[in-house]
Amino acid sequence: MACMTSNNARGINGGEERGPGARGASGAAGSASRWADLERPPLNATALRRALVRPGGLWTALDVVPTTGSTNADLVARVTGAGGGPVAEGAVLVAEEQTAGRGRLDRRWSAPARSGLFFSVLLRPGPGVPVERWGWLPLLAGVAAATGLSRAAGVDTSLKWPNDLLVTVDGAERKAGGILAERAGSDAVVLGIGINVTLAATELPVPTAGSLALAGAVCTDRDPLLRSVLRSLEQWYGDWRRAGGDPTVSNVQEAYAAGCATLGRTVRAELPGGRSLTGEAVALDGDGRLVLALPDGVREAVGAGDVVHLRAAGAAGPE
Repeated sequence: MACMTSNNARGINGGEERGPGARGASGAAGSASRWADLERPPLNATALRRALVRPGGLWTALDVVPTTGSTNADLVARVTGAGGGPVAEGAVLVAEEQTAGRGRLDRRWSAPARSGLFFSVLLRPGPGVPVERWGWLPLLAGVAAATGLSRAAGVDTSLKWPNDLLVTVDGAERKAGGILAERAGSDAVVLGIGINVTLAATELPVPTAGSLALAGAVCTDRDPLLRSVLRSLEQWYGDWRRAGGDPTVSNVQEAYAAGCATLGRTVRAELPGGRSLTGEAVALDGDGRLVLALPDGVREAVGAGDVVHLRAAGAAGPE
């Protein structure tokens, strides 16, 4: 499918399942208003399956639903629910609209129909990858999404540890997407990816939100964007799994560090339990944790929590 772009972003909304979200009205399922905006054509499920589902490939099924609460919740339920039978690795579930999307720390949000890419995939790393290395999957997905979007949208996409996708809008970093990984049973992981595609400046839910359109994307057609991200994910995941989940051999650790906007910055890490740390983000360790150099000279690895990029010394407030 040819890429369709528009210089007029007015009236276009956007949001992402694991990102800042987007507020605004969206029509009820089945309402004519949901299909009135020609700037937002529906995804072509048949063409997507033809392009992505093939013998010997990772993607084994691809479904597009008009609306759902959360693609992650739905895919996890398919895997763990009784009576449904086993779900093969490589199942992809895409929603045109989500009404109860979830982010990290169980944050909730909703986004208008066809405003972005909201999808989840099922991965079964198998016995060849130790469970302790599965924590690399959301970071790997970040590398894959950033690579795929840079190729298809022509937008430089960087990574904010651990799971945010950043673009530059008017010279400032803005969050345009995010990733959420959830265990599904004993042998599977569901990865959810959400990307703001056509959110307009007047529709930003918070000043730190952004979209591919606002970042000057050369393509906002969601079909080629989704194909590019899924193909990139297939390549990175395949390399990682063949390497037994080793982040060094598979080059995942190097690629993440190279594209990580957090490294080299002074940050504040807000940790579970109300504790916080402020220091320079100096490295990513072998487990995917962010290593902070604290003012007292101690280095501490952070494995979970929210990270805020801080301005240079002497400036107030977060970037």
